[in-house]
Amino acid sequence: MEEALLWEKLEGDKVRCNLCNFRCIIPKDKTGICKVRINKDGKLFTLLDSYVSSWALDPIEKKPVFHYFPGSTVLSFGTWGCNFRCRGCQNFEISRFVKTDFDLSLISEKITEEEVVSLALKYKARGIAWTYNEPTIWFEYTYKTAKLAKAKGLFTVYVTNGSITKEGLDMIGPYLDVFRVDIKAFSQETYNKITPIFDYRKILESVVYAKEKWNMHVEVVTNIIPTINDNLEELRNLAIFIRDNLGKNTPWHVTRFYPYLDLSHLYPTPVETLENIRNIGIEEGLNFVYIGNVLGHPYEDTYCPRCKRRVIKRHGFEIVENHTHNGKCDFCGEDLSIYE
Repeated sequence: MEEALLWEKLEGDKVRCNLCNFRCIIPKDKTGICKVRINKDGKLFTLLDSYVSSWALDPIEKKPVFHYFPGSTVLSFGTWGCNFRCRGCQNFEISRFVKTDFDLSLISEKITEEEVVSLALKYKARGIAWTYNEPTIWFEYTYKTAKLAKAKGLFTVYVTNGSITKEGLDMIGPYLDVFRVDIKAFSQETYNKITPIFDYRKILESVVYAKEKWNMHVEVVTNIIPTINDNLEELRNLAIFIRDNLGKNTPWHVTRFYPYLDLSHLYPTPVETLENIRNIGIEEGLNFVYIGNVLGHPYEDTYCPRCKRRVIKRHGFEIVENHTHNGKCDFCGEDLSIYE
């Protein structure tokens, strides 16, 4: 086991983990809520090492990230466990698997930090993404890999639930380029319907901090779950938050929910609901509100907010047309805040 980063010693051989905003107080021989950080003799250790549950070469649009080197590929990695217990988790096989007495090496591929970077270069990926489960709980590995990746000219991506603390952001901030964050709801009550959580405003604070302090590129995803987080007034308030705190050019992806796991009794999000939410985002001054998980929908494309021309046409994760140059509209020259 490797000693963890970002923890403090407490009385009675307890420790406090300061990596995510649960800030678990962990007694001796116990784990925190993520199940992968354990107190051994008054010190905090990570159980994850370089254990990979899944990896793939993905288009960056799959994350989804639409405004950071569109059309590029990222080498994506996931491990085991999560600090959230989302009732409709699509990746529960890896996010809920971990048991502290189980040898993860038996079911994992061990890929060192150096090997990750070598693989990215071999497959001509433009960057590396940590995804599939929550990358924050794999912090030691992602931190060391990100440093190596940046030294080789690769960009780096967290696909995250936003639970990381400011201390964590301060450590990885110099080496992390993209913070693709789920903001699942805009009230404590609604968040708790999706997953037990600390004060959800800590997520909002971390997102703003990632952008303002570390100049990370931020894109927001909200998976719209019927009867749970589809209140239009609450979503209007979220749109206003994005506009006022992250900027009007911040992409907001409102995505279609499909029934799964503990939410299998629900129905897929009506497309009309997604379109109504997109209209709300546009009404509140957001320039780029995308509809996701609806193959072929016209609002998976990018439109210039000034001349209204379609500048990027997508089909699924593939870019069919791109009329941007250096982040600007080819037709009218509007700055679209797209990194290219």
